[in-house]
Amino acid sequence: MALSASSTVGEWIDHPVGGRIFGAVLEQAGASAEALAPARNLPLGQLVTLSNGQFPAEMVDGLVAAYRAEAPEDAEDDAPAAAPGTGPWVEQIIPGRFTGQTVIVTGAASGIGRAVASRVAREGGRVVAVDLAKEKLDELVEALSGAEVVAVAGDITSSESVEEILRAAGDRVDALANVAGIMDDMGAVHELTDATWERVMRVNVDGTMRLMRAVVPGMLAARSGRIVNVASEAGLRGSAAGAAYTASKHAVVGLTKSSAVMYAGTGIQVNAVAPGGVATGIRVPAQAEFGGARLGKFMGNIPGVATAEHLAASITFLLSRDAVNLNGAIVASDGGWSAV
Repeated sequence: MALSASSTVGEWIDHPVGGRIFGAVLEQAGASAEALAPARNLPLGQLVTLSNGQFPAEMVDGLVAAYRAEAPEDAEDDAPAAAPGTGPWVEQIIPGRFTGQTVIVTGAASGIGRAVASRVAREGGRVVAVDLAKEKLDELVEALSGAEVVAVAGDITSSESVEEILRAAGDRVDALANVAGIMDDMGAVHELTDATWERVMRVNVDGTMRLMRAVVPGMLAARSGRIVNVASEAGLRGSAAGAAYTASKHAVVGLTKSSAVMYAGTGIQVNAVAPGGVATGIRVPAQAEFGGARLGKFMGNIPGVATAEHLAASITFLLSRDAVNLNGAIVASDGGWSAV
């Protein structure tokens, strides 16, 4: 089997030539193949994002070049063809799934939000892409030049920004994806500052509530609408993040379930996705001394790290009309972490 930057970390590690080259690079960096076990199913190139600079693009290029120099010329020809459905997962666009629908996506400039906005747009939807990062939103619009994407650079915790988002959406909002969120520093309660608590709760809970509150009246009038909130593994357990983030995502789960009950029978469905480990490049503050050490021993339970596109597949399903019989569901898109 020929290797490339698109091959998974596991394929590199298990390959007789690629594994030796990769192992040497890891050893030089003071790391090991065992440390990358949660990332085995990720494409090698995704480590550039996941590692926050510790695994630069130049290293990937160097690995591929070294492999090509040492691998037999006929490696690709001798490799048996993979049976359909047995290779690495590849995003499958469903043409027309969102045709005629307007979908608001927050956190759309990067990571999961960008992947969701991109997929909805490529499946025919009109996307209102919301984020603080205007330049990255502009890049998204340019990358999806053949689709209808309206960029709104705003703060979801601001009433003025929420009003601007609704104006950009127009007369009808068919679906809302509340993806925007921020992480804490893994701190325990006694390490929490007021600033960290207030900021995490303001973005993760208040922002989510404000967008829901804004779109529900129109959905009630239309007797149709789908809301998908991004919770977290930290919304299902106490060992995945610090006190502030964990509390905020438990609140998102509660907000989702309450709203599902409140609007049952009105045509509005409210569900949530709880991601596990995801390679998004989200900024994580320096870990708190006490809480970080306590949580570290639980991180070995993570069965794998997903890509933003993996999460977009789960989220866009719930945003679509195919989620017809789901309401109040908290979908653990976590590779089985919540089953441990």
